Amino acid sequence: MVVDADICGIKLGDRYPSHIMGVINLSPESFYESSVVSQDSVLEIALKMVEDGATFLDLGARSTWRFSEQISKKEELERILPALEVLESNVDAVISVDTMFPEIAEEALKRGAEVINDVSGFTTDPRMIEVIAEYGCPAVVMASIKVPGDALGMNSIIEALDSIIWAAEAGGINQKNLILDPAIGSWTEFKLPIHDFEILDDFERLNIFEKPLLAALSRKSFIGEVLGKTANERLYGSLAAAAIAVYKGAHIIRTHDVPETFDVVKLGKALRSRTSEVKEDIYEVSVFEVKTPQDAAVAMRKIGTTRIGSQIMQCKSIHLMLKIRNLTTTEGLIIKQEMLAMGGDAALKRNAVSHETEITDVLIMGTMLQLGRAAKKLKGQVHPLPLIGEMIYECIANRNDLEYRYLR
Repeated sequence: MVVDADICGIKLGDRYPSHIMGVINLSPESFYESSVVSQDSVLEIALKMVEDGATFLDLGARSTWRFSEQISKKEELERILPALEVLESNVDAVISVDTMFPEIAEEALKRGAEVINDVSGFTTDPRMIEVIAEYGCPAVVMASIKVPGDALGMNSIIEALDSIIWAAEAGGINQKNLILDPAIGSWTEFKLPIHDFEILDDFERLNIFEKPLLAALSRKSFIGEVLGKTANERLYGSLAAAAIAVYKGAHIIRTHDVPETFDVVKLGKALRSRTSEVKEDIYEVSVFEVKTPQDAAVAMRKIGTTRIGSQIMQCKSIHLMLKIRNLTTTEGLIIKQEMLAMGGDAALKRNAVSHETEITDVLIMGTMLQLGRAAKKLKGQVHPLPLIGEMIYECIANRNDLEYRYLR
């Protein structure tokens, strides 16, 4: 499961350094007012960002902050085109334009833009797919279902990105041209900080798509929620989040603060270990890590497995080890017997089998399917084994419970 892509001549993937996308904010309505760039200073700011380490520059003329005043498409275009004109051929960076509208994207591509960053994931106007396919350009697509960023939780984000990828392929977009954005930030009133915590914590789950990953987290509200700081005061929080994102697998960090982020990104990448991969002739073997049954099902469908087949097999893909404390030796041996019967196993204290010890901890190990079946069998055993079975179910369920995971 190794990402290896070429976007406008820039190598992106697990073998290469992570890159920085500098934000050139042309929208006075932005939540972060200090980041707004005047037309007169666009070239100066862009050159400084490139000097400080940015390899991508993202021009945005419409604030996507949900509390901002909305502008017309005409005004958005009037802000974008002069900036593109001054940047074309004058900066050594890939120029991206942040827009949800195909007519603006097309005009931008005609005038030197190389990448389109659609935070609606083609949901605002599906004609965006036609424009991207026609121009053969790369596109950043953000996890969205009906409106930008409305996918809540990583399961929903993965479903949304999966649907966007399928729609893009059906519309003729080259799959090698997609960059995925999991939609960090308070995009809708229902999006809570714990949703962003989960995205960062489980960022590596996005590797199942085997595509470049972008994290746009600069000065976002979840940072302010934790630190109690305004957007102007969230630099250090943003740097911490960027380091985590890169360590978890982000290939591009979109940021307002290029020089400060550069070192953080470089260190985060250095600390991340390399995925094991072996190639020989036409063959390749690589470690394919999945964290949830849903991710396994997505991975299976990507190689052509039927939806029904992937659903049947998905719970066989995740192996867990659980520790159960303070059982009697007899109870521990019964649990081991049930695990063995399901194809799993259990480890007990050395003298438990001979009953030379009365109390033992038990490590049970198996797929989620095996653990679930064994827990069900324990319901028919004597007390306290039915209780232990319920505790096994609850312990596994807690892995996906956001309130349990992040609310202290």
